[in-house]
Amino acid sequence: MSERSDLQGRHIVLGLTGGIACYKSAEFVRLLTKAGATVQVVMTEAAEAFITPVTMQALSGRSVVTSQWDAREPNNMAHINLGREADAVIVAPASADFIAKLAQGRADELLSLLCLARPRERCPLLVAPAMNREMWSHPATQRNVATLSADGARILGPGCGDQACGEVGDGRMLEPAELLEDLIAFFQPKLLAGRRLLITAGPTFEPIDPVRGITNHSSGKMGFALARAAAEAGADVTLVAGPVHLPTPRGVKRVNVMTASQMYDAVVPNAAAHEVFIATAAVADWRPASLSEHKIKKEGKKVAPTFELTENPDILAAVAALPKPPYCVGFAAESENLLEHARAKLIRKRIPLIIGNLGPATFGRDDNALLVVDAQAHHALPADGQPTDKLTLARALIQELAQRLQAVQA
Repeated sequence: MSERSDLQGRHIVLGLTGGIACYKSAEFVRLLTKAGATVQVVMTEAAEAFITPVTMQALSGRSVVTSQWDAREPNNMAHINLGREADAVIVAPASADFIAKLAQGRADELLSLLCLARPRERCPLLVAPAMNREMWSHPATQRNVATLSADGARILGPGCGDQACGEVGDGRMLEPAELLEDLIAFFQPKLLAGRRLLITAGPTFEPIDPVRGITNHSSGKMGFALARAAAEAGADVTLVAGPVHLPTPRGVKRVNVMTASQMYDAVVPNAAAHEVFIATAAVADWRPASLSEHKIKKEGKKVAPTFELTENPDILAAVAALPKPPYCVGFAAESENLLEHARAKLIRKRIPLIIGNLGPATFGRDDNALLVVDAQAHHALPADGQPTDKLTLARALIQELAQRLQAVQA
């Protein structure tokens, strides 16, 4: 599968200030370029004490700019030109001193100059703090960060964990992959701003004994992609996840469950507080009527053990039957007759929208092809019916969902 190009055509100015987190910035540049962006690195004098311009030039493919007096600029106005050419300026790492400088509007070197001179209406400023935990928690730093936010800057992080000084706490710079995800999300249209979404993802696991159980092949990748796409679109997202080993998307609240009953308990009492419920989880239809206290042994037995099954609660139907249900979106993973089975499920569950896909063709994969079905019509996603990556599909579904929500409320 080819690399995603989420930042294709974007030009990013990356500013580095003094801090050991500069080593992360090298990897960040590599990720930005892999995502399709062009990157112009600007370094303060303090940053050069931690990493060389040569390194950043090699990774970005562009000469690094370090001085407002850089004579390579025809008009000798690097602080003006850099901001005019950029889709965004991101300072990572941003030291406590540099944050104070930005908050006060001081501009005594190139990076602070271009941050001050950038056209604010079209060139946003993103700031990734990186400092000792005591410096981060100091009231002066917190005042400065609040001022930056009030002035329109986006603060990314900081993270929490081990610090170079040997202490542990808030203040470390986010990891490069986290910064990349946040930057990509920043550019996504905020189609669901202010809305609350509840999403289920992954399989459930119904234990037979302490070591065995009934489950399925669902990887959870589609549900996690939808949670990420919804958060990118500005939604407040809660993700109820079955037993999968996937990282939680940035900005998403995650609730881990194991069984269908646990998922029911996590979803149904809370569903009415959300505007949208998307049921991507492949919930087991049945569970053993009783759980063996110990592992069922096979030694000396000629006949396989048998056990009675009982039906699990229907989570989607229960949410759709609430007095004031959210807008419900179901998923139908079928092995044949996709449209027929998807539409039958739509009617049976009494929901406005269902997304069908061929389960054996997508379980565990990074790509998929979907069929979007409502009471009146259906269409393929993508339009050509060819599989595409699940995040692209998720973003397309979120766009369509936003349009449908607007139509319902019109």
